[in-house]
Amino acid sequence: MAELQNIFLNYGTSYRENHKLTLVQHKAMSAIQNCRTSKLGGHKDVCESCGNTKISYNSCRNRHCPKCQTLAKERWIENQKDNLLNIGYFHVVFTLPDTLNLMMYQNQKELYTLLFKATSETLAELGSDKKYLGAKLGFTSILHTWGQNLMHHPHIHCIVPGGGLSPIGKWVNSRKKFFIPVKVLSRKFRGKFLYYLKQLYCKHKLEFHGSQKFLSDDSEFEKLLTSLYSKEWIVYCKPPYKNASCVVEYLGRYTHRVALSNNRIISIENGTVTFKWRDYKDSSRCKLMNVSADEFIRRFLIHILPSRLMKIRHYGFLGNRNKSTKLKICKQLTNTTVSLKEKASTLQLIEKITGRDFSKCAQCGSDKLSRSMIYGKSPPYTIKTA
Repeated sequence: MAELQNIFLNYGTSYRENHKLTLVQHKAMSAIQNCRTSKLGGHKDVCESCGNTKISYNSCRNRHCPKCQTLAKERWIENQKDNLLNIGYFHVVFTLPDTLNLMMYQNQKELYTLLFKATSETLAELGSDKKYLGAKLGFTSILHTWGQNLMHHPHIHCIVPGGGLSPIGKWVNSRKKFFIPVKVLSRKFRGKFLYYLKQLYCKHKLEFHGSQKFLSDDSEFEKLLTSLYSKEWIVYCKPPYKNASCVVEYLGRYTHRVALSNNRIISIENGTVTFKWRDYKDSSRCKLMNVSADEFIRRFLIHILPSRLMKIRHYGFLGNRNKSTKLKICKQLTNTTVSLKEKASTLQLIEKITGRDFSKCAQCGSDKLSRSMIYGKSPPYTIKTA
């Protein structure tokens, strides 16, 4: 089966030699190349009953590795089940005009943070407005930076409850359809994002390189802002989920998704990578795209996030401040059952994913396994940073 790891192993060295990468991109590439190989070490399980030996190599645990995200996703979902209320939920997506894509890439840490700030304030302020709900929301925001074709397309997915906590401590239910008109959301979001963008520009916190250098001129930057103010920005809301369990499954599809999963890669032949993609402009038809290995690696590395940038954030009564108190009140007001179930262990989660019990011998079913560690060593890489 063709995998991202194979592409990096076959073409990664030449790509490193011919392109300047950031340190975080180098680390991600190395981690994915070494994931579940002897270079990262592992452990050996020997069955004391039948002598069957199984060697398991360690995962890299990099958040951009498609092999490592399934377990991380299941663990995260397990932790988030306690945050769900017995009400309907909405899925809201905030997207940016593609005019901003290059600027976003050249200023990732600042502008991805700004994107979170603009979307969260938009939802919080409109939710607390008596015209719409008049209550405090509690929602989760997830950053994605890619489109189906692997090109740069920053946007935020928000999972929003159909209601909120009023200032006097009562629960206020939203309308069945989303309680804030999409056009209102769009214009509020546009205004906030561009206001904060101008602030960053005036404080000289933005960088402009290559074809974006002209934006260093104040008059050119003002022209850009004017053109962006004149556009309608796209915000859309999907139909509400039926129940909380649907939300959990849906969250799993978005939270730990990487730019491209291994099951979308069809083949790697003669320096060309073929992968599946969905063309939303053509009735969401599934198509095949052929790109050179170099171009594929370039597109994938665009989506390696800056170090320590949180891609999943919680706001309102789901935020860290007073979360335990506020969420407890919300559960009481919405008749949400408080789960007393113990959280699943790592072995239980792996069994759920694979359907196999790894605490027992695969050959005879015995649970008498002796484990010994295998130590690995990653090879040195020549690093050419941007």
